[in-house]
Amino acid sequence: MTKIFLNPTEEVRILQGHSWVFNNEVQRMEGEIVSGDIVSVYSNQGLFLGTGFLNTFSKIFVRIVSREDVILDEKYFMNAIKEATNRRVEQGYVSHYRVLFGEADFVPGLIVDKYGDYLSIQVLSLGIEKRKEMFIKILVEIFHPLGIYERSDLEVRKKEGLELYKGCIYGSVPETVRIEEDGILLDVDIQNGQKTGLFLDQGTNHLLVKRYAKNKDVLDCFSHGGQFALHAKRAGAKTVEAVDLSKHACNQISHNASLNQLEIKVTQANVFDLLRDYNKSGKKFDLIILDPPAFTKSMSKLKEAYSGYKEINLQAMKLLRSGGILVSASCSHYLTPSLFFEMLEEAKVDSGVIAQMIDFRIQGSDHPTLLGSEETLYLKLAVLRIF
Repeated sequence: MTKIFLNPTEEVRILQGHSWVFNNEVQRMEGEIVSGDIVSVYSNQGLFLGTGFLNTFSKIFVRIVSREDVILDEKYFMNAIKEATNRRVEQGYVSHYRVLFGEADFVPGLIVDKYGDYLSIQVLSLGIEKRKEMFIKILVEIFHPLGIYERSDLEVRKKEGLELYKGCIYGSVPETVRIEEDGILLDVDIQNGQKTGLFLDQGTNHLLVKRYAKNKDVLDCFSHGGQFALHAKRAGAKTVEAVDLSKHACNQISHNASLNQLEIKVTQANVFDLLRDYNKSGKKFDLIILDPPAFTKSMSKLKEAYSGYKEINLQAMKLLRSGGILVSASCSHYLTPSLFFEMLEEAKVDSGVIAQMIDFRIQGSDHPTLLGSEETLYLKLAVLRIF
């Protein structure tokens, strides 16, 4: 097997739990160099660090799969996916959940989501792409799905030298798949919806609003499929307005509201502009949810993204009645928890309010965080009471 030797001291991060070896950390290679193949990684002093997928095209030179010197064959990955699934089942996940979360579940570059009888997958690394047929076989054997849809239409694939792809790769998949989230029915658009169809990472957090919504005026910003808004209305909110810039998202919210016989005002608008306009007009709410898309997917745009997060939070804080609740989230891992709290603090000061943090959450446990790999902790959600 091909061997990769790192520069001196570069093994420290790997030993701490990170699974990526970057190209500038490699000192030398021994053996045949074929991108997509499995290689062994060693420290500069010859200490074995793990085995993983090589990609000389990518800045991420090796994605480590195992810290043990084992054969990474079909049997290995079958066991890895079964174990990941069992961990979810033990936590109570049944119908819809993330089966496999790439690096955090030790199969780097593969995302698998389950929606009832259907699977939605993303292939984000060359090593997985070259073995895709094997992984499809494994998934069929474990889950017996009616269909598997691939949503490998993310720009990040280009960094791996891969083309974007979207399509059904096993069986057949309908335009929408119906699931139930704590009594709320949702028709999920696997083929064209956000990510692999739905923001599963917020699943348990959607239920948070139920304790704050009764008899309240609620504004759900960046509403996506409307889950926060739907749970708020089902919990007895007096009024609920769901806002999203996407016409497709707004249509989906309206559809899901009708499906559940819930009355929700759906507004297609730029949230930044709407919040400012509502402040100018003196409009007030009791509960506001901010669940924006990642404002940055690169460190170079972090400063601009930080300003964006601060602006929407500042405006939302000013829109709340005294004692009102702000549920504020960020899904950009570049906005670290410490920066997230710093942003909220600045927004609080500039808006002239007093804030209590009464809850803090991360992504659901079907999206585990691998300590030592900061990229796997990306979702932060704070619940603030504003005075």
